[in-house]
Amino acid sequence: MNEKLRESVLKSPIVMRKGYPYFVSPAADGVPPMDPELLDEITDSMISIGNFDCDLIAAPEAMGIPLAVEISRKLGIPYVVIRKKSYGLPGEVSVIQHTGYSESVMYINSVFKGDRVAIVDDVLSTGGTIAAMVGAMRDRIGCEITDIVMVFDKNGDKSSLEKSIGLSIKTLLKVTISEGRIKILD
Repeated sequence: MNEKLRESVLKSPIVMRKGYPYFVSPAADGVPPMDPELLDEITDSMISIGNFDCDLIAAPEAMGIPLAVEISRKLGIPYVVIRKKSYGLPGEVSVIQHTGYSESVMYINSVFKGDRVAIVDDVLSTGGTIAAMVGAMRDRIGCEITDIVMVFDKNGDKSSLEKSIGLSIKTLLKVTISEGRIKILD
């Protein structure tokens, strides 16, 4: 399972980003181009491990969007994008996202109390995006988070994050960079 994903990761170039080695992948960056068969494999795998017994699929921009769209299309469940810009719609909730690279504000619209929401995204690294989304949707809006499904786990040990948010995070591949090479740990 996930053979195309594994192959794409192992072929990914490594660049330095703010002093940190970072692999550039179609699934996490949209560069190089995402092959439709790879997208199918990724989203089919996410569907197979995730609990999508939900009312809504939520994904942060940017790379969560293609995942949410494809899963939505396959399952017939609406999706919503957690955006980096405000629309000023009634009920909009802003949340500060802290990542390893930056701090920014995300805006949640069209997610309401009582909604059952599955979250999808590309990379779990520091956990800042997921923690912010869960805190806002569950604790401020009043949603039930049915699952969190990610493509890559670059966190190393997600147990403290899972404990702090009270939810398990499912990932397709655990990946690290060691000695200038990408290593798949699963």
